[in-house]
Amino acid sequence: MNLAAKRLELPVDGRQSETALAVARGTARLLHAHGLYVVSELPLPSGRRADLVALDATGTIWIVEIKSSIADFRADQKWHEYRAHCDRLFFATSLDVPCEIFPPDAGLIVADAYGAELKCEAPEHRLPAATRKAMMLLFARAAARRLSSLADPEGPYGEME
Repeated sequence: MNLAAKRLELPVDGRQSETALAVARGTARLLHAHGLYVVSELPLPSGRRADLVALDATGTIWIVEIKSSIADFRADQKWHEYRAHCDRLFFATSLDVPCEIFPPDAGLIVADAYGAELKCEAPEHRLPAATRKAMMLLFARAAARRLSSLADPEGPYGEME
């Protein structure tokens, strides 16, 4: 098979449930429709990993935390730490999870594997310039590394620090 004709696919890391993967896919489609570009599972300077990080043409950074169930939301309270790395913080969930459980000071997206709806806008809290630059560099490097590893799966790209 011609290398140029080979279908490129991102590897699935196995940590996400089928519901979470579907919500991530539909949410990414919504974000793209709004002019944002998305990197999933981005390691943050705090040591946490954001489910989705989105960047628009003006440099505004959104983080979307995916919650696939009520139990998932209640068990994981690290999302508070994501605010330090974005201008807007959102939750994304499926139709099966009641919207009322999510905090009112974050945005809310409801999604399935094919699309999503923005139910509630997130308040904006602008990042300091140095933090924005660091996040944009993380985003760019992760996107470039992933693209390189798709084009050359046997290459020396490995995981980012």
